[in-house]
Amino acid sequence: MSAPGPSSPGGRRAPSVAIIGGGVAGLAAAYQLRDAGLTVTVLEGSPRLGGKLAVSEVGGVEVDAGAEALLARRPEGVGLIADLGLSGELRRPGTTSAGIWTRGEVRPLPRRQFLGVPADFDELAGTGLLSPDGLDRARADAVLPADPPDAGDVSVTERVGRRMGQELVDRLVEPLLGGVYAGRCEDLSFQATLAPLAAAAPRYPTLSQAAASMLPAPAAPSAASASPAGGPPPVFITLADGLGSLPPALAGASGAEVRTRATVRELTRLEHGWRLTIGSAHAPQRLEADAVVLALPARPASRLLGGVPGATAAAAALAEIRYASMAIVTLAYPAGAFPGSPAGSGFLVPAVDGHAIKAVTFSTVKWPHLGQSGLHIVRCSIGRLGDEAILQRDDADLAGLAAADLAAATGVRGAPADTRVSRWGGGLPQYSVGHLDRVARIRAGVATQPGLAVCGAAYDGVGIPACIGSARLAVGQVLSYLRTRQPVSP
Repeated sequence: MSAPGPSSPGGRRAPSVAIIGGGVAGLAAAYQLRDAGLTVTVLEGSPRLGGKLAVSEVGGVEVDAGAEALLARRPEGVGLIADLGLSGELRRPGTTSAGIWTRGEVRPLPRRQFLGVPADFDELAGTGLLSPDGLDRARADAVLPADPPDAGDVSVTERVGRRMGQELVDRLVEPLLGGVYAGRCEDLSFQATLAPLAAAAPRYPTLSQAAASMLPAPAAPSAASASPAGGPPPVFITLADGLGSLPPALAGASGAEVRTRATVRELTRLEHGWRLTIGSAHAPQRLEADAVVLALPARPASRLLGGVPGATAAAAALAEIRYASMAIVTLAYPAGAFPGSPAGSGFLVPAVDGHAIKAVTFSTVKWPHLGQSGLHIVRCSIGRLGDEAILQRDDADLAGLAAADLAAATGVRGAPADTRVSRWGGGLPQYSVGHLDRVARIRAGVATQPGLAVCGAAYDGVGIPACIGSARLAVGQVLSYLRTRQPVSP
């Protein structure tokens, strides 16, 4: 079964675009196509839209189950929210201070650092994150010869560890990058995960000086711990109803036909477009489109492209991208469970310390608008690349592990009043060494297929603004193709 699009005023059929994937990238692409005079269909294989954006109730409070913060310094996310008329729903964090649970206590996260690479060794010394030997090794960055400018891509461990030592990588860089990618520094690409630093590094003799160039001038201590209304722009923001409220808003405003439980099993190149085979092998449906946007994780995108002649190189490069699984355990504690209010927005946990949790967010401290219930809402992240065994435990076990680690770190008393476990199997793409070259090969291969584009977290960044930016790039490619091809007769 295939469906033609509506006719244009000139009597010709309006071109059609099929977007495979209903996460934030696919929905952003649909929204950006809304005024182009096209027939747009979004096909999502799961029962719901949103991908890793979802919100549900814990302890009577609606809390994000996936991503809960939006990077405000990139314009794509806040710009899209403004276009949707939701700027009034943006909420700033109540605090930006955070810590790292290591060497027996929760220690302050240095402010003069770029994703763990320090710009101020005296400040780092004051945190107690490193042993005296580890701190001395980190300071060696100042006296080591400058790295060659054409060193090529290497792992974060090799580049940062060579200059500042393994202990700094383990106790500072790995917790921060692990919170973003759920990956491991010996595998993650320096050029892809620390791209601004990698671009700046050839201009400076030391890595710490390159990190300093990424940071604003030091702020007064009293101004650095909070982000009140009217203060400096926050690094992260969220929506009043959670970032999980963004996908339905995008879908509604896009004007696209949106279908869930619509798994695309096969993609076929036609003379003047594409045919999509949807649903089960016993009762397949078919949809024809003039252009297709693959807004899928790398592995299902690879499977679809594997059956397209001429796209096997792109399919092979996509298959090289691995994914890490993780779980978010959300715990609701009654008032008074913590000895004093939780300090700061949360803390990170180095893998080297051997705890189950890798990050904790005190949601009702970080986002004060969530605190009206009187409960303390705490999000605990579990799972890194290669940690599949721990994620095979049932929900009760995972919640128990998270609560036990939280008690050891903070002294919280008693059991939580409510729990929620949100599992994100294969949720985070790994930007391993060679990632930028891999993405270039994918896009070069896709470019040989007329009317085909890709977008999503697998390419240029895992955050929401990066996904929206990749959707904008894909939309530009599709529109460029549709403008140059011959119109299709009815």
